[in-house]
Amino acid sequence: MTKSPAIIILSEAALPMARRIAASLGGEVHGLDRRISESVDITFTETGSHLASLFLAGRPVIGLMAAGAMIRLLAPHLMDKMSEPPVLAVSEDGSAVVPLLGGHHGANDLARAVAAIVDGFAAITTAGDVKFGVALDAPPEGYALANPHSAKQVMADLVAGGSARLEGHAPWLAHSRLPLSPDGGIVLAVSDAAMAPPENGLLYHPKTLVLGIGCERGAGGDEALALALESLAEAGLAPQSVGLVASIDVKADEAAVHHVARHFGCAARFFDAATLEAETPRLKNSSDIVFTEVGCHGVAEGAALAAIGASGALIAEKRKSRRATCAVGRAVAPFTADRLPGRARGRLMVVGIGPGSDGWRSPEVSEMVAASTDLVGYSLYLDLLGPLAEGKARHDFDLGKEEARVRHAMELAGEGRSVALVCSGDAGIYAMATLVFELLDKADGVEGLTDAARRIEIAVSPGISALQAAAARAGAPLGHDFCTISLSDLLTPWDDIKRRVRAAGEGDFVIAFYNPVSKKRRTQLAWARDSLLTHRPASTPVILATNLGREGELIRIVELGSLDVDDVDMLTVVVVGSSNSSTVRTGDGRTWVYTPRGYARKEGSAMTHIPTGDAA
Repeated sequence: MTKSPAIIILSEAALPMARRIAASLGGEVHGLDRRISESVDITFTETGSHLASLFLAGRPVIGLMAAGAMIRLLAPHLMDKMSEPPVLAVSEDGSAVVPLLGGHHGANDLARAVAAIVDGFAAITTAGDVKFGVALDAPPEGYALANPHSAKQVMADLVAGGSARLEGHAPWLAHSRLPLSPDGGIVLAVSDAAMAPPENGLLYHPKTLVLGIGCERGAGGDEALALALESLAEAGLAPQSVGLVASIDVKADEAAVHHVARHFGCAARFFDAATLEAETPRLKNSSDIVFTEVGCHGVAEGAALAAIGASGALIAEKRKSRRATCAVGRAVAPFTADRLPGRARGRLMVVGIGPGSDGWRSPEVSEMVAASTDLVGYSLYLDLLGPLAEGKARHDFDLGKEEARVRHAMELAGEGRSVALVCSGDAGIYAMATLVFELLDKADGVEGLTDAARRIEIAVSPGISALQAAAARAGAPLGHDFCTISLSDLLTPWDDIKRRVRAAGEGDFVIAFYNPVSKKRRTQLAWARDSLLTHRPASTPVILATNLGREGELIRIVELGSLDVDDVDMLTVVVVGSSNSSTVRTGDGRTWVYTPRGYARKEGSAMTHIPTGDAA
């Protein structure tokens, strides 16, 4: 199970149980919004469509709801049992845990895990699991089944009274209740060799092989992969048994290494030069040239040996292509997620959580936060994550410490961690994403990042900006051209800010003012108001949006001519309409702001010719 499970609840009574399961499994709590008042990770409005979207995306689903209801809701989407994710129904008191779907993808094991968490009973009904305590078509992590199409018949033969002969080492089979016999007619073979499955049996490949990869900077991924496949074929080894790709730490950001790892569906891990140099006595091919370049006498063989440890063996010495090298090692036990040597390439996820509401946080952002080991951000933003922050290492920073915040996040990722750098709104709009790339662009030295921090993987995920949230709450003020301007002169000269305000006023843009005031800065907004009044009427609507998506949210609509700076604080976004922006009242007495898609002075009927949405 690679994706985190979604725990579905339809009532607040199920919330404590759901949080208990989520905390233990690293999952998310999804709640039906009209029945949940407390904070959850994700809210939804329609149960059937939400379940379907999770199921079709391959997400494990644990529903604290009736099994019959889940079956009826998911029935139209059932297609191939070999591709279904785990789906469990759990009674709200936790007494019964029923795997409904995905037995071939870990549902039974997940049910046992959930049952242990909630002190309930896992109602396993799969014949093999019930009789033998093992699912032959769903081997545990660290093993791959070479001929899954034969599993159904093999299990049927065993249930009918046949016996099996185990050839190879697999504790999960040896310790099961399978009828094992030295002369059993059904063969259960376990081998890392490239061989054909037995005619009457199954072949399992243990993921005990590690590919040590070395390459020149910028080497092609296809070249490195071809070399790896050739190395395996020459040694008579099964590609399905590759459980790890290893290299030296200066290659942590090398695309070719990660290309090879992605092909084999395994992790990539990295070792420093000193660790690889310690393997010199075991190298088959020692190179002084390599030592001069990177500080160890062999990368491919050294990395393979470091990964398999003292008990492992180098079974295919270094092979070379034009720009890459590859060696193969065999560990004594399969590689699993909790048994990976070396250091991962660190990952920095720069996420925008929106203005504050759970409903405005994207599923991608929630998944990134859930996948992180560390959270870095302003304390208020981390608090807004609610239950999603539980179990994570928090690194809180005050306002005004933005560069220190970003540098700390990048250095943490340089240690091999998965770090979420949490921003409000959108991470790329007046937020931390820009600083990440500024720091990468800085020269080396005391002001620069460490080498490890420069080699991290970076992902930026968008969020709903304060501008979008304010516009949505007030109507549709962004129906035509608009711009954003920060009134803070901490990083931008005031003369530049004034020039931009004048240009936006002359261009008749709708303007969103970020950072309109601070405790010490009270005059800039007043100057901007007066400047804009020379270009648009005093009746121009202005939106004052405070605490968007959070407790105390306040949306006010005033006229530009009567805009009072004292009505604005640091948590307020100010959106000033253009000369064409208007207000309209609905029957409930509410006033809305909108900007027509076409200007009134445009000849003809602009309403019928201007394209809609992003196509415009």
